[in-house]
Amino acid sequence: MPVIRFDHASVPTDHPEEMMAFYESMGFEILDAEAFRSGERPIFSIAFGDNKINVHGPDFWPREDFTLRGPTAKPGCGDICFVWDGGLEDLQAALEATGAPIEEGPVPREGGRGGGRDMGVSIYTRDPDHNLLEFIVYED
Repeated sequence: MPVIRFDHASVPTDHPEEMMAFYESMGFEILDAEAFRSGERPIFSIAFGDNKINVHGPDFWPREDFTLRGPTAKPGCGDICFVWDGGLEDLQAALEATGAPIEEGPVPREGGRGGGRDMGVSIYTRDPDHNLLEFIVYED
């Protein structure tokens, strides 16, 4: 198969500053924040490992001339699972520090690693735009 890995996804936001603060507090790197704030770029990125999420700002995603997006993409449309490299206690503490309530979990889940043969434990929450976030912990 010529597809070898996931590179990036994009989501729109109505709350850019809150999104940057939330993801940064969870350990993600925020790229292009100053260019976004100054109006130089209409997007910023949330980076982790070799991946990123491009975030389209509220002055950009609703524009009719911006067509390189899902036609129904609106803030809160994301449903993303991240692998958490640490224990469940650390994850729960990090979420508590952000004020993000746990919607479900910890619960056992079949993850994407190993063709679905690898079980993990997941916790679900939402970011400031109400995108559903799953954090899965694999107990290696």
